[in-house]
Amino acid sequence: MNIQTAIHAPAIETANEFAADVIAGLSANPKSLPPKYFYDLAGSGLFDRITRLPEYYPTRSELALLNKHAPEMVSLLPPRAALVEFGSGSSRKARILLRAAANVEAYMPIDISGDFLRQDAARLRRDFPHLAIHPVVADFTVLSEPPAEIAATPRAGFFPGSTIGNFEPHEAAAFLRRAAKILGPGSVLVVGVDLAKAPDILYHAYNDAEGVTAKFNLNLLVRVNRELGANFNLAAFEHYAFYNVDKSRVEMHLASTKRQKVRIGDVTVEFRAGETIHTENSYKYSIDSFQALAHGSGWSPIQAWTDGLFSVHALRKSDDGGRMTENGLK
Repeated sequence: MNIQTAIHAPAIETANEFAADVIAGLSANPKSLPPKYFYDLAGSGLFDRITRLPEYYPTRSELALLNKHAPEMVSLLPPRAALVEFGSGSSRKARILLRAAANVEAYMPIDISGDFLRQDAARLRRDFPHLAIHPVVADFTVLSEPPAEIAATPRAGFFPGSTIGNFEPHEAAAFLRRAAKILGPGSVLVVGVDLAKAPDILYHAYNDAEGVTAKFNLNLLVRVNRELGANFNLAAFEHYAFYNVDKSRVEMHLASTKRQKVRIGDVTVEFRAGETIHTENSYKYSIDSFQALAHGSGWSPIQAWTDGLFSVHALRKSDDGGRMTENGLK
């Protein structure tokens, strides 16, 4: 695929969708914005900084699990497979599997951030010259068919980073069903899932001392200003994140510090003092609760690896005879 062509046309469609989603979300009560729009070039860079912060344990835990168990994980993939990464962002984690996977012949990162994907794909082609690299600029949450480049190839999926926790549980189930359709018969999906744990650990993971997560959250308003001509005053909004114990999720918001009006094109949005824009949820699971979700969504859990803070699961399509290992947990 010519990457310049791949990025150009979808970017135009995304801009129109972005405007519609922003206006719809800020016109609703309560106000919200989809977290997928965090990841423009600046947002992707800020998130990469977040993953290296001392308070943010998920990336360290997941990287350690991948480095330790990658040979076991890739041994479960079909031979001569194309590895499809949903919402790839940085390929930092996929590279661990790709280095261990002699049975993978192609890599397809799917991400909504075209600029970031273009840069990363260029580096991948340099570092893995033996692999076919097929980047796709798209919203992976709405894909339902395998892209043409890999339609005739055995496929495996990779969904790291606990991104599945950003979905409402019914949305996570819907994604898992779509992934099964995209990946096809004989497929395996490797997915990272954050675990429920002490609230103070979760609080600090989303309220770091350097304020990088706050910048990441506020960058969403920077993007709305830049791309949609809005006039958000960043100094009038604050990052607000907390653990909702009843729903087992971390919630991230942008709180208005005063009564104000914001213009987005021809639309004016009013804010009360203290009113928030709900920008993200991050659901936390137990091993059992996630495996139950996966099983009800057409997948059979075949292996799980954990350090007590984070977990990585290998799932196989249920209609392909997948079954739990003897212990179910490793």
